[in-house]
Amino acid sequence: MPKMTLTQQFVDGAATCPANKARMDYYDTKLVGFSLKVLKSGNKAYYIRYRDARGKLIERKLGSVSVMKLADARKIAHDVLSQVATGDDPFEKRETLKKVPTLGYFVERWYMPHIKSRKRSWETDETFLRLHILPWLGKLHMDQVKKQHVIEMLAYHRQTHAPASTNRALVLCRYIYNCALRWEVEGVTRNPTTGIDLYPVNNKRDRYLKEEESVRLFEALETSRNTQLPFIVAMLLLTGARRREVLTARWEDMDQEKQIWRIKFNKTGKTRFVPLSDGMLSLLAKIPREEGQGFLFPNPRTGKPFTAIFYSWDTARRQAGMPELRIHDLRHSFASMLVNAGRSLYEVQRLLGHHQITTTQRYAHLSHDSLVSAADSAAQSVPWDKTRRQRAQADRTLPRARDRIGSETEDPQE
Repeated sequence: MPKMTLTQQFVDGAATCPANKARMDYYDTKLVGFSLKVLKSGNKAYYIRYRDARGKLIERKLGSVSVMKLADARKIAHDVLSQVATGDDPFEKRETLKKVPTLGYFVERWYMPHIKSRKRSWETDETFLRLHILPWLGKLHMDQVKKQHVIEMLAYHRQTHAPASTNRALVLCRYIYNCALRWEVEGVTRNPTTGIDLYPVNNKRDRYLKEEESVRLFEALETSRNTQLPFIVAMLLLTGARRREVLTARWEDMDQEKQIWRIKFNKTGKTRFVPLSDGMLSLLAKIPREEGQGFLFPNPRTGKPFTAIFYSWDTARRQAGMPELRIHDLRHSFASMLVNAGRSLYEVQRLLGHHQITTTQRYAHLSHDSLVSAADSAAQSVPWDKTRRQRAQADRTLPRARDRIGSETEDPQE
């Protein structure tokens, strides 16, 4: 390991590797730690040696002689040593950057295995990522994804999708980066979705079944080719349960004696208990039950729960003259019937299985007739015209007159 003051002339010419060696190191006396390495193949490169913050001896390549002059290499080496002396190792930063995964790699190796064990609807996330997010951001390293990248992706998505759908992309990206921050993924120090607002959404629907609409709907359901559909819809209206909860309902979970339906895995992943009304017990007695079949509504072809009932439902609702009616509106209707019957929002919340009362308030729509009736009650107390004022005055004076007449007829002896 010869030591010498390196010159450009020496680097270009005399610096060679002996035939009996694989590599020859020439250490510069002008800058301690700076060296020239010459390989047996004739390739030459500049290197820098230093001790890191933990005292470990580190040697890093600065660049090849073919692309870097000696003066430039020596200056870079000097800058590196200066940064190391202040505790800032540029090579360590470079190694850190190499370890930062792309968003696509992170999703495949970390996020999806995590979410599969914790979210029943993980397939929805996988589809959304594959079709809408990863084509835009998947090849970028996670520290390269800027807020502008996310905004551009959302703007493009919004051109062909509803605001709620685009918001879903934003929320999913936000959650993925929050996971990366929580798991201390190399190089991830910020969430690029921070500060990006959700699109305004006006998806509140005051749609629920009226009595005459229910009659038309069930008349159409009776003609459906899916003979299970009338019972499925009836159960949705009688319990307010979610579509998937009803489709996967089992007989073993129906305790008809205690009038309780146990739903083991609902939307939140927790078991909840739904009371069975007398109407629901009557429905259970009429549902055809096959010997050895555990599901209330098995698909005749597979023996397993229906994965979807949209086509038969769509046919029935159109025949009933309500093409806009969604299956989820049956859950709205259940809540509305409860509220219109005078039940409290707390009771509705428990029956629907909501954790937040604010969620229940969105479902608990009062019917228009109930609202008109309530408004009429208030209107009776507003004397806006002469006739109403005279009537109100008469109502106030009549009790006083009766009291006076009564006192005059009393016997003072008694």
